[in-house]
Amino acid sequence: MIHLNWDKTKTIKQVKCVHTDAKKYVVENALTKGNVYEVKNETEEFYFVVDNKGRVSGFYKDYFEEVTG
Repeated sequence: MIHLNWDKTKTIKQVKCVHTDAKKYVVENALTKGNVYEVKNETEEFYFVVDNKGRVSGFYKDYFEEVTG
């Protein structure tokens, strides 16, 4: 149950939200277009980020672009 401690783990990278146009889910309550989010875990399809509510949640990668810097 490693997911219970993701909020305390080191940030892997940062990603910027590029849109919240979800077809099936309500994403605009948890993400804001243009905001940068900390990635705590990543799978092939999802980023697990600290969302606007301060919780670690999983979102499809197509909502984001990687921040380089």
